[in-house]
Amino acid sequence: MMYRRWFLSVIIGFGLSLGTHLTIRAESPDTAPVELKSLITQIDNAANRQDIERIKSLYSDQYVTADGLVLDDFSQGLTQLWKDYPNLKYKTELLSWEKEGTRWVAQTLTTMTGSSQQDGREIKLEAKVKSRQTFQGDKLIRQEILSEETQLTSGEKPPEVIVNIPETVKVGETFDFDVIVNEPMSDDLLAGMAIAEKVDSDRYLDPGQMQLELLQSGGLFKRVSAEDQPQNRWLSAILIRSNGIVLITRRVRIID
Repeated sequence: MMYRRWFLSVIIGFGLSLGTHLTIRAESPDTAPVELKSLITQIDNAANRQDIERIKSLYSDQYVTADGLVLDDFSQGLTQLWKDYPNLKYKTELLSWEKEGTRWVAQTLTTMTGSSQQDGREIKLEAKVKSRQTFQGDKLIRQEILSEETQLTSGEKPPEVIVNIPETVKVGETFDFDVIVNEPMSDDLLAGMAIAEKVDSDRYLDPGQMQLELLQSGGLFKRVSAEDQPQNRWLSAILIRSNGIVLITRRVRIID
């Protein structure tokens, strides 16, 4: 059985950054400039209206993400996401900010919820993305995702799960990705699969497929070896039983 999924972090987390090599002193969101708060609100409002032209006007033509996504790819992915989930709602919270030269650097948390009808089945989406944002004038110029949680559910009773995974690991380190069913399974058959993939721009527009297998335990337990160089990895898992489906994705940052 195959199951296709979209990775959502860039197209829901409207966050941009100067890069991980910079050290900055974060300020309280209460002291943030009115102009910075206004820009974040304008992006949220345009996203909630699904106004792609307004979104693009708030992004620099040279916009690029740490994952290699440029403005055209971003717009294409966002338009497809809105088509699949026509009632998406966005809410972005400013966590901290800093002035760096002529730029504002802000850390935000974006929450998104919505639903979709696919093949006669309702799919509910919940996602949270923490990111660092850089504003140059009245434009967003670059993005770095700090953490990412995405969950899709469908059916009368999707499996309730607990996810254990680190947000950050060192190069070459081994870590566990556990997705545990947090309820009695009775006699239900459970199928699922867990995979790890490198985060890159191609995966946003052409997400992979997952080959499902019958499981002998109440969850998925995967041992993962981090790559030998810094990068981001997506860890995804799907669990299916007779009356529900849950699919989760987490991002792990591999650092020196």
